[in-house]
Amino acid sequence: MKNGADWQAGPPQEELAAGLRADLSTRDRVARSILDHGPSTVADLAGRLGLTQAAVRRHLDALVADDVVQPREQRVYGARGRGRPAKVFALTDCGRDAFDQSYDKLAAEALRWIARSAGGGAAGQAAVAAFARDRIESLAQAYRAAIEAAAPEERTMALARALSADGYAATARSAPGRSQGEQLCQHHCPVAHVAEQYPQLCEAETEVFSRLLGTHVQRLATIAHGDGVCTTFIPGDPGQAPAPPQQYAPKQQDHSSESTAGRNPA
Repeated sequence: MKNGADWQAGPPQEELAAGLRADLSTRDRVARSILDHGPSTVADLAGRLGLTQAAVRRHLDALVADDVVQPREQRVYGARGRGRPAKVFALTDCGRDAFDQSYDKLAAEALRWIARSAGGGAAGQAAVAAFARDRIESLAQAYRAAIEAAAPEERTMALARALSADGYAATARSAPGRSQGEQLCQHHCPVAHVAEQYPQLCEAETEVFSRLLGTHVQRLATIAHGDGVCTTFIPGDPGQAPAPPQQYAPKQQDHSSESTAGRNPA
């Protein structure tokens, strides 16, 4: 039987528990950074979080084992340099679930009810589309106020900030590989699982982005389609200021913006 001195040979249980809590907290920060900024390299994460790359790799290994993140090859725009592209880490569906998608089942059931109540088929899909437009219209009021208060060249950034306030973790940047234009990136989508079944939600959102920014926009990728980030291209015109935001009004058909089925995994 061990005496009292032997029991003190290892670290106290309180210290072990504190260390475990610190590890889990840092692991959450790594996952949250990927959520906020999209698929990231080890170097990206280390720089943002003030950690060593070795520490980041240790936490990523644990997150991969827990099916919270997954490694993938980084998408390269333009000419590719020598060597293999850097590996990036993106959230899995399980990782996204850990944030805030607890009402997916209820929302999907509500949309199914709307479709059935309208008679199913094309009429049911049209009813879901009308609901999607009505939903985004209520959100668009706050987005419009933010855009109208911004300088013309900062409207996309203003929209990104407004979306982030609603949980979309959005950013805006110059579009890579294009002479003019910006990319609006939504690194999280609270309704992604529902939008997998009802793409009308994405289509209505793209339509309202076009109206708010006063220009044609193009959806390049969506989380609901299996991509790492929802990406929307907003073209730029070097000789002309963007048009003022338009008032949103549901339309029967609107071809001012378009969605593509192309995939953009990183």
